[in-house]
Amino acid sequence: MSELVIRETIGRKKRRTKKAVSGTWVWFIFLLPTLLGIALFTVYPMIESFRLSFTKGAQEQYVGFENYRHVLGSGSFHQALFNTFYIAFFQLLIVIPLGFVIACLINSLRRGRNFFKVLFYIPNITSMVAAATVFLVVLHPHGLLNYALSAFGIPETIWLANPNSARWSVILLASWHALGFGIIINLANLQAISPDYYEAASIDGASRFKQWLYITIPNMLGSLTILIILGWIDGLQRFTEAFMLGGHTGSPARSLYTLVGFIYERGFGGLEYGVASAASYLLLILILAFTFINIKFFRMKI
Repeated sequence: MSELVIRETIGRKKRRTKKAVSGTWVWFIFLLPTLLGIALFTVYPMIESFRLSFTKGAQEQYVGFENYRHVLGSGSFHQALFNTFYIAFFQLLIVIPLGFVIACLINSLRRGRNFFKVLFYIPNITSMVAAATVFLVVLHPHGLLNYALSAFGIPETIWLANPNSARWSVILLASWHALGFGIIINLANLQAISPDYYEAASIDGASRFKQWLYITIPNMLGSLTILIILGWIDGLQRFTEAFMLGGHTGSPARSLYTLVGFIYERGFGGLEYGVASAASYLLLILILAFTFINIKFFRMKI
C-alpha cells in the first residue's frame, strides 16, 4: 500500500514538473519576437560595426587599428569632443540643481502637485525635432526672443551665428527638454523619505532649512547620482538638437559639431564606414569609462 502511495506521489510530481516546463516554453515563445528583434537590430549591427572598424573602402580591406588612429588624430574629432563635453557639462549644471529645487517646491505643495508634474514633464515627451523647430523660430533674427528683448532696448542679435550663443542655445534647448525627467525622479525619491525623520527633527527644534539640509539632501544622493550618470550618457550621445540648430556641419564654425555628428558625417556623408564605426566604438568606450568613474566616485560619497 505504501509503495502505491509513493508511486502516485512521484507520478504527480513528474506531471507537475512536465506542466511547469511546458508553461515555461510558452513564455519563451512569447519572448521570441522581442529576442529576434534585439538580435537583428542591436546585436548584429554592433558585431558588424566592430568588424567594419578594422576595414577601409568599398572592398572592406583589413587595415587593423588605422581607423582608430585616424579618428584619434583628427582635428574634427577633437572639436566634436570639446563641443560634446561643453554642452553636456553645462546642461547638467543647469538641470540637476534646478530639477532638485523645483521638485522640492512641488513636494511642499498641499494641492496641485499632479498639475505641476504634468506641466514640467510635457517637454520631456515632446519630439525633439518639433521642439528644435520652435526654438529656430524663437531664435530667428526677427523671432520672438529678439522681439521681446527689443522692448528693453536690447539690439537685435543673430543667436545662431555666434559660436558661444549657438552652443548655449543647444544647452538651453536640451535643459528644457530634460528638466521634467529630473523633476519626476526627484519627486519619487522625496516622497519615499520617511516623515518620521522630519517629525523627530522638528521635535528637536530643527528649522525647515536645517531639515532640508541634513535630511532631504543626504537622502536624495541616490537619485541625483542616477540623474548625473544618465545625463552624461545622454549628453555624450547628443545629436538631434545640434543637428537641427546647426546642420550636419555643426555651424557656426563647427561649434555644434558633436561626436555623433562626426560619426554621421563620416558614415552617411563621406561613406567612410570604417572610420565611422571606429568613432562609434571610441564613443562607447568613453561612455563606459565615464559611467564607471561616476559610479565609483558617487559610491564613495554616498
